[in-house]
Parts: sequence; C-alpha cells; structure tokens
Amino acid sequence: MTTGGFEEAQERRNWLERLVDKIPGFRGFQDRELRREVDKLQREHLAKELGQIKQAVRGKAQAYTDAGQIGVLHLFGRIDRRLDGLSQAIRFADYGQSGFFDVVKINEPELEALYQFDLSLVEDLGRLAGDVAAIPLPGQGDPQAACEQVLGRIATLNDKWAERKNVVSGVVKASG
Repeated sequence: MTTGGFEEAQERRNWLERLVDKIPGFRGFQDRELRREVDKLQREHLAKELGQIKQAVRGKAQAYTDAGQIGVLHLFGRIDRRLDGLSQAIRFADYGQSGFFDVVKINEPELEALYQFDLSLVEDLGRLAGDVAAIPLPGQGDPQAACEQVLGRIATLNDKWAERKNVVSGVVKASG
C-alpha cells in the first residue's frame, strides 16, 4: 500500500462524511476508523497475495503427483502449511491492544514509516512468488533446494510480520 492510501481513502468520502468533519471531536474518531479500514484492506490484500502463491505451490505439487514423483510431496505440504499459518496471522492480526486505532492524530513521519514497512512486505511477497515460480517442474531438476528457499523466505516473512506489531507500537508511542 502506498503512502497515499490514507489520503486517497479520505478523498473518496461522501458529502455527509465531509460535513461531519465540522463536528468537534468527530474528525479524530473518523480518522481512527479510516486507519482501521485501511489496515484491514492492507491485511486482506497481503492474505490474497499469499492465497495466489499457495495456488501456484499446489500447481507445482500437482505436477509432481501427475508425474508419479510423490517422494517430494512432503516439501510442498510443508510450504502449504506454512503459507496457511502466515496468511492466518496476517488476516486475523489484532492491534487493538497496541492503541494504534486509539490515537487521535498520527504524525506523518511515523505513518510514512508504517506504509514503507507495509510496502516492503508486498515486495517480499513478490520475491516469494518468484521463488515458487523457480521450483523446477518434474524432469527439470531436483526441487529440494528451491523448496528450502521458499520455506526460508516464508520464515523470514513470518518474522517480519511479527515485527510489524513493533512498528505499529512505535507509531503509537511517537504520536501519542
């Protein structure tokens, strides 16, 4: 998600939403709700990307099954399970305890840092998709090393996603 995600969402508001901007205190509430919605959309986008990557993994596994090379299917099963875990962690992340949605105003530099972090996650998913695409088809090489590369990338993404909670907390501390 780009830096303009929050601003773009604000611009799409209807006339009633712009009118209530005039009510004292309501603007902060509205901005918090908008941040909540942008965060949810971002997480849904990441989870959807992971779902597409998972489909590609299943396609590779199916190719090995069709070729009768079932000895490597355990690797694809591990990848599938780890992708599921990451997808669930992203989709159902709860930042309610962090105070991210309680802060009335978030400073632009901190919000920019969060957007940059999220953008790096999207780029990392692109690299993961590339790693999955690089898993050789049956008869074109041993998939072991390529699958291990994918598993390593997923582990790195899991660690990075866990770090996002700290980034969000940093935004709250700097703005609160």
